[in-house]
Amino acid sequence: MFIQTIDILGTIAFTISGVLVAMNKKMDAFGVFIIAFVTAIGGGTLRDVLIGATPVFWMVNMTFIIVISASVFFAVIFRNHIKHLRKSLFLFDTIGIGLYTVIGIEKGIAADLNPLICIALGTMSACFGGVIRDILCNEIPVIFRKEVYASACIIGGLSYFLMLQFLEVQNYLFIIAGAVVIIVRLVAVIFKVSLPSLYKTKT
Repeated sequence: MFIQTIDILGTIAFTISGVLVAMNKKMDAFGVFIIAFVTAIGGGTLRDVLIGATPVFWMVNMTFIIVISASVFFAVIFRNHIKHLRKSLFLFDTIGIGLYTVIGIEKGIAADLNPLICIALGTMSACFGGVIRDILCNEIPVIFRKEVYASACIIGGLSYFLMLQFLEVQNYLFIIAGAVVIIVRLVAVIFKVSLPSLYKTKT
């Protein structure tokens, strides 16, 4: 029940981030729904396909379809109240990657995978919905820029397995690891920390 709650919260966060991007691109209602939908389920779908958990999660549990639809409706209806569009998008996207990272790790552990593979699975779960969203919206995906994004998920995943040596309650581990992802991403943006570029800028 705890893991499903985190999964639903992550779905809501990613759905709203998808709605914000689609509205910023001035898409019609159908476009907004499609972008929100692929943002919410893209990473989780890839995760389930990779571990052979088919049909994938949203096909066997209609709760996710309902949650996505309700979240789209909510975000569209109250779009005028979601001020500072860029800040809202950043916030919901950051919450989403934090929650989906721990969900991916949990799925990897349940499949009895190596810890490094679990971290990779969590990172893919968190990032690839946003990758699909950005590609469909003709944007360079955040994961391919200098921003601390996928690396925040990796740090959160590493923190999970490091804390596993000291904490036995799995729920606490998931909460802390998810919080680490969110905090790392927030700190990186606030203090303008970015990954080094392979190319030198011309002066």
